[in-house]
Amino acid sequence: MNQELDFMFVKYARVWIPDVEEVWKSAELTKDYRHGDGVLQLQLEDGKELEYKLDPKTNNLPHLRNPDILVGENDLTALSYLHEPAVLHNLKVRFTDSKLIYTYCGIVLVAINPYETLPIYGTDIIYAYSGQNMGDMDPHIFAVAEEAYKQMARDERNQSIIVSGESGAGKTVSAKYAMRYFATVSGSASEANVEEKVLASNPIMESIGNAKTTRNDNSSRFGKYIEIGFDKKYRIIGANMRTYLLEKSRVVFQADEERNYHIFYQLCASAHLPEFKALKLGKAGEFHYTKQGKNPVIDGVDDAKEMSTTRNAFTLLGVNESYQLGLFQILASILHLGNVEVKDRDSDSSIIPPNNGHLSVFCELMGVTYQDMSHWLCHKKLKTATETYIKPVPKLQAINARDALAKHIYAKLFNWIVDHVNKALHSTVKQHSFIGVLDIYGFETFEINSFEQFCINYANEKLQQQFNMHVFKLEQEEYMKEQIPWTLIDFYDNQPCINLIEAKMGILDLLDEECKMPKGSDDSWAQKLYNTHLKTCALFEKPRMSNKAFIIQHFADKVEYQCDGFLEKNKDTVNEEQIHVLKASKFDLLVELFRDEEKATSPTGAAPATGGRTRLSVKPDKNKAGQASKEHKKTVGLQFRNSLQLLMETLNATTPHYVRCIKPNDYKYAFTFDPKRAVQQLRACGVLETIRISAAGFPSRWTYQEFFSRYRVLMKQKDVLTDRKMTCKNVLEKLVQDPDKYQFGKTKIFFRAGQVAYLEKLRADKLRAACIRIQKTIRCWLARKKYLRMKHAATTIQRYVRGYQARCLAKFLRRTRAAIIIQKYQRMYVQRTCYKRKQAAALAMQCILRAYMARQLYKSLLREHKAIIIQKMVRGWLARQWFKRSLRAIVYLQCCIRRMRAKRELKKLKIEARSVEHFKKLNIGMENKIMQLQRRIDEQNKENRGLSERLNSLEVSHAAESERLRVELTRLRGAEEDAKNNANKVTSLLEEVERLRKDLQNTQKEKKAIEDWARTYQDEMEQMISELKEQNHLLKNEKNDLNRLIQEQSQQWKEKMQRALKEETEQLENDLNEERSRYQNLLTEHLRLEEKYDDLKEEITLAVNIPKPGHRRTDSTHSSNESECTYNSEFAESEDGTRGGEDAIKGILDMSLFLKLQKRVSELEQEKQSLQNELDRREEQFQRARARDDEEHKKARSAELEYESLKRQELESENKKLKHDLNEMRQSLRGSAEASSAAPGSPAYTVLLDQLNASNEELEVRKEEVLILRSQLVSQKEAMQHKDEKETMTEPLPYIEDVQKLTDAKEISQAYMGLKDTNRLLESQLQAQRRSHENEVEVLRGELQSVKEENNRQQQLLAQNLQLPPEARIEASLQHEITRLTNENLDLMEQLEKQDKTVRKLKKQLKVFAKKINDLEGGQMDVSPGQTTDEPVHPVNIPRREKDFQGMLEYKKEDELKLVKNLILELKPRGVAVNLIPGLPAYILFMCLRHADYINDDQKVRSLLTSVINSIKKILKKRGDDFETVSFWLSNTCRFLHCLKQYSGDEQFMKHNTTKQNDHCLSNFDLAEYRQVLSDLAIQIYQQLIKCMENILQPMIVSGMLEHETIQGVSGVKPTGLRKRTSSIADEGTYTLDSIIRQLNSFHSIMCQHGTDPELIKQVVKQQFYIIGAVTLNNLLLRKDMCSWSKGMQIRYNVSQLEEWLRDKNLMTCGAKETLEPLIQAAQLLQVKKKTDEDAEAICSMCNSLSTAQIVKVLNLYTPVNAFEERVSVLFIRTIQTRLRDRKESPQLLMDTKLIYPVTFPFNPSSLALETIQIPSSLNVGFLTRV
Repeated sequence: MNQELDFMFVKYARVWIPDVEEVWKSAELTKDYRHGDGVLQLQLEDGKELEYKLDPKTNNLPHLRNPDILVGENDLTALSYLHEPAVLHNLKVRFTDSKLIYTYCGIVLVAINPYETLPIYGTDIIYAYSGQNMGDMDPHIFAVAEEAYKQMARDERNQSIIVSGESGAGKTVSAKYAMRYFATVSGSASEANVEEKVLASNPIMESIGNAKTTRNDNSSRFGKYIEIGFDKKYRIIGANMRTYLLEKSRVVFQADEERNYHIFYQLCASAHLPEFKALKLGKAGEFHYTKQGKNPVIDGVDDAKEMSTTRNAFTLLGVNESYQLGLFQILASILHLGNVEVKDRDSDSSIIPPNNGHLSVFCELMGVTYQDMSHWLCHKKLKTATETYIKPVPKLQAINARDALAKHIYAKLFNWIVDHVNKALHSTVKQHSFIGVLDIYGFETFEINSFEQFCINYANEKLQQQFNMHVFKLEQEEYMKEQIPWTLIDFYDNQPCINLIEAKMGILDLLDEECKMPKGSDDSWAQKLYNTHLKTCALFEKPRMSNKAFIIQHFADKVEYQCDGFLEKNKDTVNEEQIHVLKASKFDLLVELFRDEEKATSPTGAAPATGGRTRLSVKPDKNKAGQASKEHKKTVGLQFRNSLQLLMETLNATTPHYVRCIKPNDYKYAFTFDPKRAVQQLRACGVLETIRISAAGFPSRWTYQEFFSRYRVLMKQKDVLTDRKMTCKNVLEKLVQDPDKYQFGKTKIFFRAGQVAYLEKLRADKLRAACIRIQKTIRCWLARKKYLRMKHAATTIQRYVRGYQARCLAKFLRRTRAAIIIQKYQRMYVQRTCYKRKQAAALAMQCILRAYMARQLYKSLLREHKAIIIQKMVRGWLARQWFKRSLRAIVYLQCCIRRMRAKRELKKLKIEARSVEHFKKLNIGMENKIMQLQRRIDEQNKENRGLSERLNSLEVSHAAESERLRVELTRLRGAEEDAKNNANKVTSLLEEVERLRKDLQNTQKEKKAIEDWARTYQDEMEQMISELKEQNHLLKNEKNDLNRLIQEQSQQWKEKMQRALKEETEQLENDLNEERSRYQNLLTEHLRLEEKYDDLKEEITLAVNIPKPGHRRTDSTHSSNESECTYNSEFAESEDGTRGGEDAIKGILDMSLFLKLQKRVSELEQEKQSLQNELDRREEQFQRARARDDEEHKKARSAELEYESLKRQELESENKKLKHDLNEMRQSLRGSAEASSAAPGSPAYTVLLDQLNASNEELEVRKEEVLILRSQLVSQKEAMQHKDEKETMTEPLPYIEDVQKLTDAKEISQAYMGLKDTNRLLESQLQAQRRSHENEVEVLRGELQSVKEENNRQQQLLAQNLQLPPEARIEASLQHEITRLTNENLDLMEQLEKQDKTVRKLKKQLKVFAKKINDLEGGQMDVSPGQTTDEPVHPVNIPRREKDFQGMLEYKKEDELKLVKNLILELKPRGVAVNLIPGLPAYILFMCLRHADYINDDQKVRSLLTSVINSIKKILKKRGDDFETVSFWLSNTCRFLHCLKQYSGDEQFMKHNTTKQNDHCLSNFDLAEYRQVLSDLAIQIYQQLIKCMENILQPMIVSGMLEHETIQGVSGVKPTGLRKRTSSIADEGTYTLDSIIRQLNSFHSIMCQHGTDPELIKQVVKQQFYIIGAVTLNNLLLRKDMCSWSKGMQIRYNVSQLEEWLRDKNLMTCGAKETLEPLIQAAQLLQVKKKTDEDAEAICSMCNSLSTAQIVKVLNLYTPVNAFEERVSVLFIRTIQTRLRDRKESPQLLMDTKLIYPVTFPFNPSSLALETIQIPSSLNVGFLTRV
């Protein structure tokens, strides 16, 4: 390495050292390098120490490593150090860490095969790159394609894209995506779908030309150059394909793990199809030509499905089914031919056994005879000058001849297919320019290299030479453009190697010469090579160990070629007799394949097979007819050299663009980078040569502004000048001492390699020093803060310690004092206790003694008392004994009598007891009979009371009976003596008494048992009642729980129903929006078809006339808004002249195209009709819901009207009453004045006095008001008198007096009237209050009644629920609660609706009253109050009163064209918007339509509407790119549509009309269909408005939102590469955020001036913000240089400014802010921390509007702008992917910028009365008559 950067090799500097495994390894210096040192002290990244020895001869230092901030750059030329390890490392970081497969290397796009499908090739990506500068977006194949397309349009020069690389590097895919880009962006110039045909050629060519190899599953085994043709408008019109060097040997031989061409395996996989049964195919393993690789299956590829794709492609390219089957028949015959077995007859001859099955099938399929084919496969014809010999051939030659025939047939078939593809892609339109895509093999070197590798490497030598020259040329142009002194740059020139191959006596020349020799061989040819070039050319070598090989030193590497087979492959011979047999075939397609054998082939049409012609200035040589035989004998090498020469001439005549495809590893692992393989390919494809050429000059280039922005930190304030160029010069002279290290250009500064790294080091050192200074200051501040905190803490601790010690001393003193006090009280307590103990002992002794004496006295008294009692008791006992004996006798008698009664009662009680027990058994456990049991208990209590009463009566009777027995005993005592006499009788009586006594005892026992049973029963009943009460309490608790549960569940159900309703509503709204979107997209598609139809008509018209020269690049479609309805145009007269021409041209139209268009239009009409029906159905549902609301509103309105009428009647009655009271008052006053009968103090007098006082107060108030008015009138009068001062000077005083008298009289009358009005007002207010009070009372009563009813109902429900089982009870309760809540919700909704209606009604009334007040005030101001009859009367002209204007305009039929012309076609929107009312043309047109409806002229109505619609479309087609015009007619179209609805007579549109407006409704025609047509027209205008607005905003968005630094100094500028410097389009001016906001203001003001509906403005603003957010986010996702922390801050600031604009315009509720949410989250993602799992969780929750692909893309693209920022680790990105993998979302990366939200036009009635509209004369519609 050059020693100029020795000062950079200091400690911690990082370098690259060679490594065997990794090619280059990074290391860090541990010691400064000093000049002369032979060893560098290094430390590897793994920590290992290493001593790196320098080469003593060269003493070259290792390569320096670029700063981390430059790693991962989009352009390798942006690296400060340009060398191999830097390139390799940058590619590896981008590929493995950032998952970026594309990288620029100057003018080359390096594409690394990811071996994984990436979502970066969608249509959204294509449109994102369309129109962008190449350096503005991240590297992509689409960027290269866009650059080629743009330069073709700008420079009018043909372009070429050269795609090269190894097999498996992705060349075919890259070329395919480039062609897809052209097909998508440019479109086609006709309906022939040329772009689809171009893309359809890919699967065909892949099937017949691609095969699986060990390196690639879809390797192209031929080279191809496709020219895509464009017309003057740069739309695809056709294509042409040229192919090179098809690998025919693969047809008959495949190495292990390889396959034959895909088409054979596709045929075998589809052999089961009915149409392929005749081919007699089987599995691929059954055929020799498809089983040699031993692996006939490719993972992930379905050959049968691929066959279907191939057949569809053939069909699209116009190859019919019969031709396809013929092609497959030939391919199947090749497979059968490979299975033909050849056996030895002897050593010099061979034979095919008779009836060979495969040969029979071959002959059958090819239409040839079996004998001829089998004969010539084993024989050959030798011709001499005189005779012809037929000679048999041995087996090996026969097999070679068979294989040669198979190869020849396949090559012919390949050529035929290419020819037909070119015919299908050929266009009759003249080609203006083309873009060529070259997909050609890269440099190849294998263990055994043969003729194919020689040709491939020869082609790469030629391409490399052209590439080097082009790079050199660009470098020279750049230096000359910037006026930099040009110094010759040495670069590798491979012309000697090319001369070795193609010059006279070169390798190819000697090979052709050897082929012409009769006994030429590979060995003799090798000896000629050795003799000719071994000593004369340094690039030619001979291997040491071989005499049949040679070595060529190519630009990429040395390659050893084996001479075996060179002559045979170069001759490419085939047995002519076999060809003659095939030509004699009955198979037409086969004959067609070999028909051109006799014709001369073009120089490009040999085995490599060219197709079509080349539209270039370089033309192939014309061959004469006589040279046909010679041309047919050209060798393959000569043909290839001629083809390659023509290709190079083509490329040199175009502007080339280079794509170099790199294969990262040989194992097809996804995103795995093998440095060894990558370096080999980088060296071979010329990328490193580009780097070397760039590094040899000034590779680093900065604009002056970029340099100033980046290195402003290295400048002092005095160095900064107003001239940036001088500032940069002054600073560079100070920073870089050697002036040769940089050069100053016109717009840029050029640096030598490594200088930017040196400046970055200075910048980093400066920033590091500043950081250290900041850290020092902050650490000082932190240390001082810490010291102050410690000082404060120490002082605080001291204070608290001293306070603690003081508190301890005080505590000790308090304790000492407390101890003394405790001692005092303790001693006192001891003495007092001793005293109390002695006192208590004395008292106890006294008490005991006195108690003893008292007890003794008490005992003596007690004995005396007891003795007396004993005497009393003995005497009483004796008396009682006598009484008891008498009583027992009496009782015995009574019991005998009552026993019978007791038994009867006993029986009754037993019966009742049994019935009670039975009833108890029957009713046990019956919960629902609680009330009956309660009643039964009450009855039992009553019975108990009855029994107790009976017992009482029995006791009374018993007492009476005892008394009677006592009397009877007295009587018996008298008869005692008689009883003695009758002793026997007494004995029997005594026995009877004894028996009665026993019965009485039994009765008493039974009575006691009954009482015990009754008590037991009562206790049981009480226990049962308590249990029932407990159960009732539990049931109540359960009921409460259930009610609470019901309430909770009902609340949950209510919320759930609300959520479900909300979700269903949202779903319905989404469905409706989708239907609207589909319908509007269909309208757009219909409009596009109409535009194409008009374009076709225009082109046909232009084809007849002379076309005008010139070109311009425009979109493939123009706005030609024509109506989709087939109306009769009213411009027939003006178009008669053109119709004749159109009729003449119609014969030229392609009828098939016309029928296709007509069919497509009818299909679109049907789909539109179905969508319209669906839309009508959805809108009908909404209309039904709205109708229900309208009915309720009508009911409420009718009730309000009735209430107002009643109120008016009441006011009238109150007015009459007041008048009556006033009359009575007057009469009473008159009577009191006459008779003076009413004395003071009387009631009448008091009433009159109160009324009079109130009237006087009111009169005083009115007088004050009158005085104010009088002063105003007088001032007005004086002002008027001042004007006529001369007339009124003669008699001023009388006039004033008269006026004063008049005003006094007027004051009185006005005061009286004011008093009347006041009284009336007060009375009405009183009545209103009274009515309101009564109404409130009634309402409260009704509510009370309803509450009572509800209470009763609840009680009934509770009673019913108690009778139900628990489950049914819960269900019933839930049902009841749900019903109640539903009713409450309905009531609340009705109340809310009523309140809303009342509010709306009051607002409307308020507006009406305000308008009336304004009118009254205006009328009062117009009155001149000072007019008198004394003034002189001047004669005036009294105009005739006009007839009332009905809001209609009449015009004549012939004036219709003039009306449309003046109101639509020639109207200037700007003048109308400024000077006239909004929507005036719509009002005028509607008033004309009203008149046509009024006179019932349907032809006039239809004609006017058709003319209006067509005229609007015509003016939009003419000025569709003018936003003001489109906005104006969108507003007027909507106003016209609203007028048709407002005056249609439909009730739903008449709700807001006045009575006069309802009278102006249309009376004869229903224009609902025309309303739909106008609605469709409005949708088209809206979409045109959005496109126009998008075209205006699109150039501003990226510059204003991303590139411009709104906050100066926040964003840093990094070094940029070559792509940023050589932009294909010059800057058109820088847009800022203010530019966007100004444009938004302009849009908004224009729409407001035109009177656009506010809701429509909101939809437009929402669409504007969506476009801004989508475009900004898409560019952010495709630009690595924009993904930084500072750029996130810029974006958030810009978004806040847009939100501020929305607030200023009161548009925050339009949904525009929500459309910016993805952009806001992306900006937040750039600014948040991205390290830990918590950060990942926060990002996942924050970025809910971004898809996973977008989040990962932003994290991958995140690029530090400054050294202190850190990159996002791969582990963190994987963590994010793991957390977001469950998201269900679209895999689309970019937002759809073409999305247009479906538009709606809410009905907006006009309050403007038609009869009040005045038509200005500036509109030139004076021919209209007001009706």
